Amino acid sequence: MNAFLAAFWAESLKARRSKITLLTTLGFLILPLAGGFFMLILKDPAAARSMGLISTKAQLTAGTADWPSFFSLITQGIAAAGAVLFSLITSWVFGREWSDHTAKELMALATPRWAIVTAKFALMAVWFLLVTLLVYIVGLAVGVAVNIPGWSSDLGWSSFWIVLVCTVLTFLLMPLVALFASSGRGFLPPMGWMMLTLAFANLVSVLGYGDWFPWAIPVLLSGMVKTHAEMVGIHSYVIVAVVGFAGFAATLAWWRGADHAK
Repeated sequence: MNAFLAAFWAESLKARRSKITLLTTLGFLILPLAGGFFMLILKDPAAARSMGLISTKAQLTAGTADWPSFFSLITQGIAAAGAVLFSLITSWVFGREWSDHTAKELMALATPRWAIVTAKFALMAVWFLLVTLLVYIVGLAVGVAVNIPGWSSDLGWSSFWIVLVCTVLTFLLMPLVALFASSGRGFLPPMGWMMLTLAFANLVSVLGYGDWFPWAIPVLLSGMVKTHAEMVGIHSYVIVAVVGFAGFAATLAWWRGADHAK
């Protein structure tokens, strides 16, 4: 446990001193701010047109100016944009050791490799959770400031849990990104993997089998593909969990057994 805590403290220190923490947080905060902007347009389309804004695009994207539509935008953003930004964070957490040329020194430490890998994933879990909470809280503030109608406490809680579940499901898909960042010794392989899985997720969702494809399930749950949102079931959560634990085991095995001399 002491080894894990020491590794976690070191990983947290790296994250606090890196610009990626601020940049990814700002990237996520675009979601509630953009959602509030769409709500303003939908509340007064005539004023939006007079300012040169295109209200039709906002209507196609958000629907109506109410809290359900606003929460839907945030949830869909967490599921879609989160896959990209979370992959970027994961790539940095595991790939920076090679870009910064600190991998050999890290492996030479007395800290067990399982503690290093587990600490990295624990940092990611805390990071993702804090960002999700921040996005939700800022979203509430933006919604109140814009004075969106249709609020209810039940809607607020149900939307929060959907956002949280989407974050957890996306997190469970990150171990394979970590594996590619580790075995690929950098940022490009995991980002290539991320783009490939997103492309296949879109294709499989269109074909109607997204509930069986792990990388499509968070997007389906968010309601982005409304015709298939109801398809997500227990089997979908089990598939994502299996992929997550398999990716974690593979990443841990690679760090424990791979040759890090080069």
